[in-house]
Amino acid sequence: MEDLSTETKQLTHSNIVSEPLSDALGERYLTYALSTIMHRALPDARDGLKPVHRRILFAMRGLKLDATGVFRKCAKIVGEVMGNFHPHGDKAIYDALARLAQDFNVRYPLVEGQGNFGNIDGDNPAAQRYTEARLTRVSEFLMDGLSEDSVNFRDNYDGSEQEPVVLPAGFPNLLANGSTGIAVGMATNIPPHNLSELCDAFLHLIKFPNAREETLCDIILGPDFPTGGVIVEDRPTIIENYKTGRGSFRLRAKYSIEELPRGGWQIVVTEIPYQVQKSKLIEKIAELINDKKLAILSDVRDESAEEIRLIFEPRSRSVDPLILMENLFKSTDLETKFSLNMNVLIDGQSPKVCGLKEVLNAFLGHRIEVLIRISKYRLKKIDSRLEILEGYIVAFLNLDRIIEVIRTEDNPKIIIMKEFDLFESQAEAILNMRLRSLRKLEEIELKLERDNLWIERVKLEDLIENKKLQWSEISEQLLGLKKDFGSDNSLGRRRTSFSELPTIDNIDFDSMVEKEPITVVFSKMGWIRGMRGHLPLDGDLKYRDGDGPRIIFHANTADKILAMGSNGRCYTILAKSLPGGRGLGEPVRIIIDLPNDSDIVELMLYGKEKKVLLASNVGNGFIVSHTDLEAQTKNGKQILNIAPTERLSVCGLVEGDYIASIGDNRKLLIFPVDQLPEMSRGKGIRFQKFKQGCLSDARVFKRSEGLSWTDPANRVRTELNLNEWIGKRASAGSWAPRGFPKNNKFN
Repeated sequence: MEDLSTETKQLTHSNIVSEPLSDALGERYLTYALSTIMHRALPDARDGLKPVHRRILFAMRGLKLDATGVFRKCAKIVGEVMGNFHPHGDKAIYDALARLAQDFNVRYPLVEGQGNFGNIDGDNPAAQRYTEARLTRVSEFLMDGLSEDSVNFRDNYDGSEQEPVVLPAGFPNLLANGSTGIAVGMATNIPPHNLSELCDAFLHLIKFPNAREETLCDIILGPDFPTGGVIVEDRPTIIENYKTGRGSFRLRAKYSIEELPRGGWQIVVTEIPYQVQKSKLIEKIAELINDKKLAILSDVRDESAEEIRLIFEPRSRSVDPLILMENLFKSTDLETKFSLNMNVLIDGQSPKVCGLKEVLNAFLGHRIEVLIRISKYRLKKIDSRLEILEGYIVAFLNLDRIIEVIRTEDNPKIIIMKEFDLFESQAEAILNMRLRSLRKLEEIELKLERDNLWIERVKLEDLIENKKLQWSEISEQLLGLKKDFGSDNSLGRRRTSFSELPTIDNIDFDSMVEKEPITVVFSKMGWIRGMRGHLPLDGDLKYRDGDGPRIIFHANTADKILAMGSNGRCYTILAKSLPGGRGLGEPVRIIIDLPNDSDIVELMLYGKEKKVLLASNVGNGFIVSHTDLEAQTKNGKQILNIAPTERLSVCGLVEGDYIASIGDNRKLLIFPVDQLPEMSRGKGIRFQKFKQGCLSDARVFKRSEGLSWTDPANRVRTELNLNEWIGKRASAGSWAPRGFPKNNKFN
């Protein structure tokens, strides 16, 4: 028994393979990444589909849900897909199915839905047990020729069924409907396009294979979104986007000005940007109105029925409609950017970011391959039929003998094969012939069919060998596609238009915010709020336990506030975004991305003409203007370059002609402002020379008014005779005057 146990342990240990953890994890992560890229996130350049969409369409074809057939419950379709081809969650499959039926998401829907499939407001589709679906004609074009050996098939997940690797794709789905997805380490985002323009581009590329992308962009004007809208991107940018396969398109809502009685007017929006939920858009605009951040807009209403109709009422008739809309475009999703990233699987294997021409050529190359495969399949079928027809003709010529053999012989097939020199398939077809087919007229029909098949066979052989004929056939197919789904019908008509950005000079969008006086309160613990009205700066305000006032000043809601951090970064806070005074505010770190190891040194009202003195604790600094301090993101803007062990210690307005600098060693140095450079960013230069210690404080003052400071008794003292301390920048300085605060701070 012990021997058996030992043998088992040895066997178990022999199956264990030792390898470094990093290699094992790396290999498995790479496998996962490739699986995500190839089987989930990226579309195939040939049919423009991901595996889940391809499986949905194939399963619906198997259920015979063609465009003219009956509808079936989506639950049945989802079950078929999940059981046979896609062993994942039913929710993921149904969401993909529903999206293919949403005409506000898909330019040319691949599925026709019956029931509630969601809407542009963002409402979800009804449960799959309540909705029904069938294929559209577009899907039938995608799968046309699937039963004619046009593409390769592979086993499904359990080997019980066969599924296509790619669809024949008689419809350029990748560019027509676009695609979006996020893989591991890469993503794709392709906008939909107009089919008529795509067909014209394909035909041009067939005729001129070396056509430049600029020429193709003259044919394909740009994306054509299902929800319409107006593209305001300039032409050179659009061309560059299509050349590189990367970029973005600025998309705006389409609007018109509707005249009202008594000289009034209102703006009517009839098209909104792609993938913008109408209900959330209206909520956002209503919120801006309530927060008084759109002072020139009075009200917004949704009067949409089947068509979108959003009403914007100005606060007064004197408002310029153009300025109102530009303000709305800036503040809301009435203007969006659609990112272009044409990352696709080339030949179903390799992910690559392709330009427009490469994607067009990938589709044409696939269509040529499909055409040749279908032609070869048809050729095999013709050869098989010709063989049978030759046998039939022999039978008709020897009909009496054939009948005699069938009546008298025990094994007529072998006798017929030997006597008339026929193949087994021919003899089998003769024996299976119906009696009603034994008419003299049938012989004539068979010979006519044989002759027609021979003519077709010759054409197919020429087609397989002749590239020119192949391209001619593809061109005919594209012309037929354009006729069916072109601009002559409502589905194919271009929906997205183009326009140039209006030129409006000197629009101050911040001035359109309703100006209300507020008092900005910043506490010692870093909490900030904007209290309504200009309250007394020394008034009694409420704070949290253990907290108290730090910085308090007057402002209005249209102001910008500059927050200078001890890490040398400057942050911009909009006064209108400050929490109200009903509570005790919120931490400033929620409003800006201030690191935990940094603190706010100073808060200042933004002013274009203002300048600030900045200095680190080691005594390096410079002068910077407010325009250079303004940041555009929550992360702020690095102004003073400092080492990790250093910090910003001085931040004050430049209002004077001299700078007073004092160190921890109580040495005071005064020098002219013009000895300090004005910079937008940098380390700065030395204020004062220190044998030991650091810079404690610095300030700018007017020499004519003298140097002032607050003494320990909270009295303001002023020194007018400053000759003792005036010197060159970067010198050591002299002892501070009698009565100067022991903390070495001016205030």
